[in-house]
Amino acid sequence: MPTSPSLATDPSPGSAPVTRDRRADLIVVLAALALALWVTSGMWRDPNTRTITVNSSDQALFEWLLAFGGHSLTHGENPLFTHLINVPDGVNLAVNTSITAYAWIFAPLTYLIGPPATFLVILTLNLAATALAWYWLLSRHLVRSRLAAAVGALFIGFCPAMVSHANAHLNWTAGWLVPLLIWGVFALRRPGNAVRGGVLLGVLVAVAFSIAAEGLFFTALALALFLALWAMQPSRRAEVRAALPAFLRGLGVTALVAGVLLAYPLWLHFAGPQRFHGTGFDPLIHSEDIAAYGSFPRRSLAGWAGLGTSLAPNPTEENSFFGIPLLLLAVACFGLLWRRADRAFRATLWALAVTAIVFAVLSWGPTAKWNGRRTDQLLPFGVLDNLPVVNAALPSRLALVVAPVIGLLLGYAIDQLRARPPRHRSTELAWALGFAAALLPLLPTPLLTSVREPIPAFITAGTWKQHVSPGGVLTPLPLTVDVTPDGQRWQAYALAHRQGEFRIPAGFFLGPGGPDGRGRIGPVPRTFDSLMDQAGRTGLAPIITVGSIRQSLADLHYWHVEAVVLPDRVHGAKYDIDEDALRRTATALLGPPQRVDDVWLWKVPPP
Repeated sequence: MPTSPSLATDPSPGSAPVTRDRRADLIVVLAALALALWVTSGMWRDPNTRTITVNSSDQALFEWLLAFGGHSLTHGENPLFTHLINVPDGVNLAVNTSITAYAWIFAPLTYLIGPPATFLVILTLNLAATALAWYWLLSRHLVRSRLAAAVGALFIGFCPAMVSHANAHLNWTAGWLVPLLIWGVFALRRPGNAVRGGVLLGVLVAVAFSIAAEGLFFTALALALFLALWAMQPSRRAEVRAALPAFLRGLGVTALVAGVLLAYPLWLHFAGPQRFHGTGFDPLIHSEDIAAYGSFPRRSLAGWAGLGTSLAPNPTEENSFFGIPLLLLAVACFGLLWRRADRAFRATLWALAVTAIVFAVLSWGPTAKWNGRRTDQLLPFGVLDNLPVVNAALPSRLALVVAPVIGLLLGYAIDQLRARPPRHRSTELAWALGFAAALLPLLPTPLLTSVREPIPAFITAGTWKQHVSPGGVLTPLPLTVDVTPDGQRWQAYALAHRQGEFRIPAGFFLGPGGPDGRGRIGPVPRTFDSLMDQAGRTGLAPIITVGSIRQSLADLHYWHVEAVVLPDRVHGAKYDIDEDALRRTATALLGPPQRVDDVWLWKVPPP
């Protein structure tokens, strides 16, 4: 067994083992693809009409980002700032999740099959690629047994956190970036690899920033902590002193390359227009319940059997949920490895364990929460939350670091058990049963999906161009925000089908305007969108006065809206929308509408 994650390649096996290894590799590839298709199977029935039930708003956002990114590439527009939404202020996509690399790479596919289908392709590939990237790292650099590599990698790729984030998060499911970053960092220690390795890692850092900046930040923190703990061990000091000069030179090249590639995105992120501090989410809400670590996730065999819990802030953030059997197995694996390890490998085990514990504690947020009950006990994240960059992270997601550590322990343990099997058959059977009892309950089940309202023919047929000037502004009712994302879906369709541009007020994005200078979801509400939100959400048309009519028209003129559009059915991401109440409210404000194709349309009079 390799004694450390030094990424030193094992001796090349003979021809017969290579054949078996290739067969094993193929089996793992097929298993990863099969699991990815299984998890996303509900969407494959019809990508254009089905949506992820618990997070259709994020799905609509990522579909829009794919369409906008492709449009920015083909039209030479800024991919990190746009005035297509949130008119007239625009949106700083550098402080949002722009997934620019994905949008550009998959632009041909987006134009060919549309944003919804491209979204599904990327989501499915993300899950499979995450497992396969970890399998490559484990099998080629960390363990000898292909079985050990497969178990560790498939667990990491389809752990509860990855499956929960498969609820529409194209950024967090891009977990394949993490093993590549780990490999790139450790490869810097090789003599003569400073320039080539540094350039490669710098490019990888830039790609990771464009896809999942928060994930890159967490990976960097975890690697820094692990390396510091690992390097401080007496058994590793000589190795560290020998490798440090080459490592620092490579790290300097990495910083230079990444700095050049990310100079503008970083400026836009920290000093550009429409920036903000912190985040639009409450860290108290988005922190991990301590009891969640021993609980089972909802999208798993255990959850299907009724053992799942609702301790996560929402179904997309089950970032731990390992279950007690797996936690016990991880401890047993650590004990086995510690007893059999030499001093050098114990340094690795120590660093892995402390890293996992630190990130687990940080994931509990500013104050402790047990089984849904918040205590007053201040935790370390409550002290760190005031630091720049840290205050933009959601503490519960720090638990994502724990899953790879557990996966590594599982892989190392199986590798050791296969290299030196237990003396007694009963002990070997106990280990097999332990792995089965810990991992089988966590086997993923498909994501929940449902049918969403189709994009109106008013948009798909291009009729909108008869009512809005080129580059003009139209708005659906209610206005586009996270809970009513139709406007960005319409705009994504128009961009991907090369119909031209129309702009919309509001939108689903993070921007300024929150308390204490922090960010918020969407723009600060105005009179018109507040009235429409009230009508659509409650089904009760508000009382309309001369003042509200005057202020609503002022809002529409502020946004430069030319046409207000209400489809027959509005998609509500969190609750049903009352279309009749919306139509009565808009009629009271703007007069009788005209029927155009399958929508109601109001023309906004000039100021």
